[in-house]
Amino acid sequence: MILENRLGITDPSELARQEEKISKQKALELYDKGLLTSLETGKFRKELSKVVDWSRVDNEDYLMVIERSPIKDIEIKHLLKQALTDHINDRELYVKGIDNSYYYEGYTQYKISEL
Repeated sequence: MILENRLGITDPSELARQEEKISKQKALELYDKGLLTSLETGKFRKELSKVVDWSRVDNEDYLMVIERSPIKDIEIKHLLKQALTDHINDRELYVKGIDNSYYYEGYTQYKISEL
């Protein structure tokens, strides 16, 4: 059974696709309209002037080390350190990061660059 939603969609698969599409569009809008600049930035961006370039992180390696990170966090630190870049205002990097984030949650129907 699916909960009532604003879109009036009753098929769970279709609802998941539409939620992915809408939320990716909204994330891109936040960046394009400069709305993120009013929010406090994270430590990497603010103090180190670095962000993670998720295209340099192997998806399977990331999932493997994230499972072990509560026990051995050195692996995830090493993996992410290798992917740091100083391109902190790069739109394409931001877009790829969103797609990777959704990939880890199992949402792969849309690429944000194609919306």
